[in-house]
Amino acid sequence: MSKKETKSKAEEVKKTEETSEASTDTAAKTEETVEETKEASKAEETKTSEASDSKEAKKDPKDLKIAELTDRVQRQMAEFDNFRKRTEKEKSAMFEMGASDIIKKLLPVIDNFERGFKSVSDEELETPFAKGMDMVYKQFLKLLEDADVKPIEAVGNEFNPDLHNAVMHVDDESVGENIIIEEFEKGYTYRDSVIRHSMVKVAN
Repeated sequence: MSKKETKSKAEEVKKTEETSEASTDTAAKTEETVEETKEASKAEETKTSEASDSKEAKKDPKDLKIAELTDRVQRQMAEFDNFRKRTEKEKSAMFEMGASDIIKKLLPVIDNFERGFKSVSDEELETPFAKGMDMVYKQFLKLLEDADVKPIEAVGNEFNPDLHNAVMHVDDESVGENIIIEEFEKGYTYRDSVIRHSMVKVAN
C-alpha cells in the first residue's frame, strides 16, 4: 500500500471517530434537555399549586361568610317547604276524617226516612205532610251526592266482602250462588272509600 493510500485511510478512520463522538455528545445533550424540561415542568406545577393555595388562603372572609349564610338560608327554605307540604297533607287527611265522621252521623237519618216511607200507604204518601218529608229526604240525598257520597249497589249483585256485610245466608236455587237477595241496611262510599258496608242476605 502506498503512503498516499495509508494517509487516506487514516483520515477516514479519524472522521468516523469524530462523527461518533459528535453523535454521543448530541444524545447526551438531548437527555440533559429532556431532564431540564421535566424539572422545569415540575417547578411550574409546584408554583401554580402554591399560588392557588395562597389565593384560597387570601380569600376575603366576607365572601366566606356570605357563602355560609347563603347555604344556611337555602337549607332553611328547603326545610320550610317540606314542613309546608307535610302540614297540607295532614290538614287534608284531618278534613277527610272530619267529613267522614259527619257523613256517618247523617246516614241513620236517611235510614229513618226510608223506613218511614216504607211503613205508610200509597194514599198517605199523597198527603201534604208526606210530600214535605219526601222533599226533605231528597234534599238530604242531593247533599250527600254533592259531597261525593254514593250508595253501594247490593241486591242482585255478587257478594263482595269489601262492600257488603253478610248477616244471613239462605238456600235459594232461583238465584245464583253468592248472590245478594236482600238488603237490610244500605251501605255508602265516600270518595271511593267505604264508610259503611251494606248489611245483606246472601244466597248459598
